[in-house]
Amino acid sequence: MKAFLLAAGNGSRLRPLTDHTPKCMVPIGGTPLIDLWLDALGQAGVDEVLVNLHHLSGIVAEHLRQRREPPIVLTAFEPDLLGSAGTLRHRRDWVRDEQFFLAINADNLTDFDLRRLIDFHRAGDSPATLTVFRAEHPSRCGIVELDPHGVVTRFTEKPSEPVSNLANAGLYAFDPRILSEIPDTSPVDIGLGLLPRLVGRARALHLEGYFRDIGTPEAYQQALREWRPKVPS
Repeated sequence: MKAFLLAAGNGSRLRPLTDHTPKCMVPIGGTPLIDLWLDALGQAGVDEVLVNLHHLSGIVAEHLRQRREPPIVLTAFEPDLLGSAGTLRHRRDWVRDEQFFLAINADNLTDFDLRRLIDFHRAGDSPATLTVFRAEHPSRCGIVELDPHGVVTRFTEKPSEPVSNLANAGLYAFDPRILSEIPDTSPVDIGLGLLPRLVGRARALHLEGYFRDIGTPEAYQQALREWRPKVPS
């Protein structure tokens, strides 16, 4: 199994911390955030991970070269940001022969077991599965509406008047065939360029456990106070 770990953002909301530290490298309990994600992906049975890089890419690349634990990690430097969906489209040959693959936003912190996402997607017949959570500030998120069977009926990115607080968590399982539906523009994000095209076809899995977007200094400090990692099962 393969996974994209999407880590190429500028980290502008997290400045000044990200002036010298890439957002995916900020420490959580003494461990870089990117290592928490790679460990979780390895424990879920993912064999290869592609990490896209942009801001302070050399720091991340050097750190990844020193890793010895699974999974295998590949890097893809983006001199110009492609956007999360643009990265998937640009690297679609890497997952062309996969039954499905994962895509993860690297700037979130969670103890969610990715094996649940894998099993849920594998047991269904949808081309995409996204995870959802109850957001404290829904107007800052992509809001998801579902039918009684968990099929996505509407997706609205950062609405000014959210209909609920059920939000996209940025953890996905995708069939490679849907990558051809991503607009050929750049940059293009998953929330704006892909998810609205999957309405009526994608299913949602409710994320259980701890989850926080650490994109601002306040959220990051709150995460440091709250974080209690689970003991691997």
